Amino acid sequence: MQDLNPQQKEALQHIDGPLLVLAGAGSGKTKVITHKFAYLVKTQKKPVDSVLAVTFTNKAAEEMKGRISGLLNNDIRSAWIGTLHSQCGKILRKEIGHLGYTSDFSIYDEDDRCNLIRHILKDFRIYEALYKGVSSRINFLKASLVGPDQFLTSGDGFGFDEKLAKVYVRYQDELQRSNALDFDDLIMLTVKLFQEHPKVLKKYQQLFGYILVDEFQDLNYSQYQLVKLMAKQHRNICAVGDDDQSIYRFRGADVQHILNFEKDFPGARVVRLERNYRSTQNILDASHAVISKNANRKDKKLWTDKGPGEKVHFCWLNNEEEESRHVAKIIKELYLKGAFAYKDVGILYRVNLQSRALEEALRDTGLPYKVIGGVSFYQRKEIKDLIAYARLVFNHGDNVSLRRIINCPPRGIGAATIAKIESEAKKKSACLFESLKACIKSSGIVAATREKLGGFAALVEELAPANTGNAAAILKDISERTGLKESLDEDRKQNIQELISSAEGREMQDFLDRVSLLTNLSEDESGDQISLMTLHNAKGLEFPVVFVTGIEEGVLPYFKAIGKEDEIAEERRLFYVGMTRARDLLLLSGARKRRLYARVQEQEPSRFLKNLPRDYCHWIEKVTEHQPVRNNRDNRKVEVVKMKPLFASGCRVKHPVWGIGVIRDCYGDGEDQKVMVNFPNIGLKRLSLKLANLTKI
Repeated sequence: MQDLNPQQKEALQHIDGPLLVLAGAGSGKTKVITHKFAYLVKTQKKPVDSVLAVTFTNKAAEEMKGRISGLLNNDIRSAWIGTLHSQCGKILRKEIGHLGYTSDFSIYDEDDRCNLIRHILKDFRIYEALYKGVSSRINFLKASLVGPDQFLTSGDGFGFDEKLAKVYVRYQDELQRSNALDFDDLIMLTVKLFQEHPKVLKKYQQLFGYILVDEFQDLNYSQYQLVKLMAKQHRNICAVGDDDQSIYRFRGADVQHILNFEKDFPGARVVRLERNYRSTQNILDASHAVISKNANRKDKKLWTDKGPGEKVHFCWLNNEEEESRHVAKIIKELYLKGAFAYKDVGILYRVNLQSRALEEALRDTGLPYKVIGGVSFYQRKEIKDLIAYARLVFNHGDNVSLRRIINCPPRGIGAATIAKIESEAKKKSACLFESLKACIKSSGIVAATREKLGGFAALVEELAPANTGNAAAILKDISERTGLKESLDEDRKQNIQELISSAEGREMQDFLDRVSLLTNLSEDESGDQISLMTLHNAKGLEFPVVFVTGIEEGVLPYFKAIGKEDEIAEERRLFYVGMTRARDLLLLSGARKRRLYARVQEQEPSRFLKNLPRDYCHWIEKVTEHQPVRNNRDNRKVEVVKMKPLFASGCRVKHPVWGIGVIRDCYGDGEDQKVMVNFPNIGLKRLSLKLANLTKI
């Protein structure tokens, strides 16, 4: 307890009864959870497996395990520490027989789920491109604990909901037939298990004398019901979170759960962690000025002993290209001064399409970067193929995996043959693998194809090992005997080898579960590179230098939120999360013109900028027209940099080689200006004024 502040100690020593820890950004909430776990085990002598500690990302879970292990200095393999989904998976591996599944079920990730939905839409002759919307609706229904039958009876029977209900029913049937669960099932089926089987619930209520929940503000309805069920007997629940950082409404997270905690758990003690260990006071004051405008929140005022630090910078520019070059230029200057490394810089934006201009500017400036939340290692084709083989070997009922690898590497089993297997499976309500084995004996399929099917079936059955202990050895065997490894180029072979190495010393089922539950944010973060990501993906991260770009109406707040008070509040929280990622430097920017959804639009500064006090901010406008930022109503001291264009659209120019032409378009300003010129005998040319010797006529 020696390195804890008084509020953290208070949270630690509250043992009996519910506790809400309102932990502001950068206030050491992970430290509270890890130390509390260690305190319960070491000082209070509670068994290590009697404390359930859950968080929301794999990265946070691994960090939590590492810290607890370091504090206890003993084996914590029996401890229940991890993501909520992984702990539910652990419970279901033991208890799912009560719900009609077998314990060797597969766990489908988002890619598997979408593949299955596309297959069903194709079967129903519904426009296949709707699969993402359908997946999102099913996700929301499951998060609300609405099963397919309940949705079917509650719908109006018309339009899209009727089609969705059919797809949802079929989707859930296909999952059960494949003995598979998706992410949302892990929570929904655990709740169902506890509600329908009181003895099982009682067993886990007695087991978990203490429940520690990180990121409590991110719980959706099903997750909240699950936590309440488990905490009902002992009421020793410690909820740690920050309502100001609730930004996952689109996934079903409801900020009301943390706001209503004291009502749902009467007699709860509330501890506020307001000392920030991350940011300078200027950053904290500026971000507090923004978030305090949200009406429905629990008040916190963060402070730090790091000193005031640099003022928050805001720059208003002509367009997104200029904004991106401005960002790249500042990063290069900071790096050349030796002030920061590239890995110290995070560039945040509201929507993915903003990254295009930023990436171009970084590439043009020669700066190394990575986009976080892009294609994950575990989503690469060769990795997904090998995992699909392993799943099918251990669960012959896994139809999604079978469809994926029946002809991978190519073995001459075409779409017509697969359609026959599908048809046979439907008739007999069997899984595809059983149907495939039946087709081998059928005279309706030519002998050569029957032989190929027989070879595939025999291979899958031969690969099933008696011992499931060494995942690395099994994956190596599968990659070699299926011919999968041989069919790949050298880079992809290296990816396969990396996967096999990561499986060393793990049991196969445990390894498959871990891979299925990994997210894009679980990627390796090594290397000196600038990080680009959406504001949603930035949650839980921090950087010495943070750029938040595109602070404009329609971008942040997003245009779909405008006019809806609760959604504007969520957008404000999102901006607050972005601001509080910064340790030393926070740089905000926006553009007067931006290309959004295939057209260039005139933009206005975000309403959130009105809340930034002039004492903590330095404002710069680099605009070609004399149009001051309209939000500047409180007489802020603004440095306006007037940039006169050297040339304008429509004027005639002369080039020493190509002759006379007409300027069609202009980019940038001053000497950095670029122009698009139409020369009658040459065509369109894009020229830089620095390099092209143009004269006005």
